[in-house]
Amino acid sequence: MSLPILYSFRRCPYAMRARLALLAGGRAVELREVMLRAKPQAMLAASPKGTVPVLVLPDGRVIDESLEIMRWALAPNDFGGWPAGHAADLIAANDGAFKHHLDRYKYPDRHGGDPVAHRDAGVAMLGELERRLMSGAFLEGASMGFTDMAIFPFVRQFAAVDPGWFAALPLPHIRRWLAEQAGSAMFARAMLRVPPWREGEPGVPFAP
Repeated sequence: MSLPILYSFRRCPYAMRARLALLAGGRAVELREVMLRAKPQAMLAASPKGTVPVLVLPDGRVIDESLEIMRWALAPNDFGGWPAGHAADLIAANDGAFKHHLDRYKYPDRHGGDPVAHRDAGVAMLGELERRLMSGAFLEGASMGFTDMAIFPFVRQFAAVDPGWFAALPLPHIRRWLAEQAGSAMFARAMLRVPPWREGEPGVPFAP
């Protein structure tokens, strides 16, 4: 039986959270790493919007939104004990305002504006995560959840822009949370480095 095909880009936070959920859900896929400056025609045929991740199921259905891929991956068995619910408000804020500020802080030449102002706005939004993590090891309480893996790749990217500056911020619970996720075996597996996929060639098996 053929595997679902996942078009992904290793460093993209949207694709990262999809890969994490696939691993947590015990879902095996054929991984096709793409170069964003040279997107393969097979991916564009499946999803003309041209963004990753894109999951093509064996029956031809296409899921090209990262949160929907996460839900599909975790639906069968909640592998790993991820809580069934998730904090939709936190995820919406992450994918909306926080991502807006992250992009303008990390890539000021692309977007214009004042990167420091966007950096500070991002830090202000991290205050809510810090408050949540003061009362629990994870954003949904005592165990890893959907919300953690939906948000973690974006906060990790924000922290990596200027690690020294970020390390001095009064956000000890976020730093602990980031270190635990980044140091996990699942994250190491999710960040598997593979060569870019070429049309006509098989992808790389990607499984827990």
